[in-house]
Amino acid sequence: MPLVLATLLSATLHGLAGRVVRVEVDVAPGLPGFTIVGLPDAALSEARERVRGALRNTGYRHPPRRITVNLAPAELRKSGASLDLAIAMGVLLGSEQVTADLAGVGLVGELGLGGEVRRVPGLLPMALALRDRGVRRVLVPEEALAEARLAPGVEVVGVGSLGEAAACLRRSRARRRAPEPLPRTGIGPGVARVGVAEAAGGGLDRVPDLAEVRGQFAARRGLEIALAGGHALLLIGPPGAGKTLLARTIPSLLPDLDDAAALAATVVASVASEAPITELQRRPPVRMPHHTVSYAGMVGGGPRLTPGEVTLADQGCLVCDELPEFGRDVLEALRQPLEEGSVAVVRVGRWATFPARFTFVAAMNPCPCGRLGTAASVCSCPPGAPQRYLRRVSGPLRDRIDLWAAMDRVPSELLLRAPVPESSAEVGERIAAARGRQMARNAGVPNGRLGARALREACSLDPATVARAVLLSEREGLSGRGTDRLLRVARTIADLAGRAAVTPQDLDEAARFRIPADRFALGLAG
Repeated sequence: MPLVLATLLSATLHGLAGRVVRVEVDVAPGLPGFTIVGLPDAALSEARERVRGALRNTGYRHPPRRITVNLAPAELRKSGASLDLAIAMGVLLGSEQVTADLAGVGLVGELGLGGEVRRVPGLLPMALALRDRGVRRVLVPEEALAEARLAPGVEVVGVGSLGEAAACLRRSRARRRAPEPLPRTGIGPGVARVGVAEAAGGGLDRVPDLAEVRGQFAARRGLEIALAGGHALLLIGPPGAGKTLLARTIPSLLPDLDDAAALAATVVASVASEAPITELQRRPPVRMPHHTVSYAGMVGGGPRLTPGEVTLADQGCLVCDELPEFGRDVLEALRQPLEEGSVAVVRVGRWATFPARFTFVAAMNPCPCGRLGTAASVCSCPPGAPQRYLRRVSGPLRDRIDLWAAMDRVPSELLLRAPVPESSAEVGERIAAARGRQMARNAGVPNGRLGARALREACSLDPATVARAVLLSEREGLSGRGTDRLLRVARTIADLAGRAAVTPQDLDEAARFRIPADRFALGLAG
């Protein structure tokens, strides 16, 4: 039996990025064996058993020869089963059971023992990586064809089995399937609809409308500012004040993502592989992890360096209810993504940097019993308990929170007889308009992430406004970071009002959200 060296292109995942892998299969005389070299992980090392079963059950011969599979580059650690299809096809080509021209062709997919080609996590970033390498045509699992077609500029062909893949490669003039245009789905900015909860990671069955939140005008306004400018918000109040209800309205307030942000969010969803992907994720993700989440669950990690909640919330919102109940290491891990918009995960021999550009919304009780500072009841905590409770949220983390909103229980009279407040549709329209203004002005950067120089230019401060900003900063002893955060919030308030420049009134409103509640918290901690 003539024997040749077969070379194919496939891809694996490294963090959120696809990495092209050159699969070299040598079928040589010698004692029968199947060796995979090139830093494969355990799942990839087991590919030899999947390939052997798939070949036999599809009607091909498993050559009784010494088979060596080299995965290049050798220094890159490979993981998962995405290389199965390429390895099996390499064996068929190397044993000359199949002949085909594989120039400009890539293969990605997991094999079942019966020869089925199955979907793998991260197919979208892998297709993008192959496209960037110059691959013109990619064979992918039939069940993941819609996801792969979201990669523009490359032809994708779905195959359901190893036999179909071989037949497709045999054809000299394969019928080409033109890539479909990027689908645009979802709803208009700020319009609530049934199904918006699918974007939330917390099992929301129904997204409440903002009109259901009676009273709490300061908290409602704080949430509007936070979502409009990408600012961190902390809601403090007793149980039953409406903190969780207010946080659950977030999916109905966020506008749809643009093309670039939707593609970034879809890549994250593809790697997470929580559900089949059929279209670009236009709705911003809203993640609501439970306070028992682990460190790796929050920031990412594990054997394959999978993304955590901060990355799954990229381009959307991360909601942490009962903030002091989270583990101290989990809370401290939020400091880097809140400041830099990314998180670096390092494990033995592996590392990855994940995006984490999310709006942070947190809620907490003022003390363990929840009644400290409320008008209708008295705190029953033992001495020192409120201070210890608040110290679970460190000073550096508190300093990264732009907006503080104190909430108290709403009187029954206001709940039952007050006029219906603004709905999610009305507030969402203002949020979408404000975001549009700042993105156009800031070259796609939200106000909450503006650097110091860009922030000064965006605020367009006149002498009177500068004097007011200095007075507010000195009166409350704000740090340099605190002053910048005050200006960022004021810039968003001006955008919500449609003003080109920040005014002293904008600064005063921003200070009301930051200074009184912050001073209250620091007073407890001290």
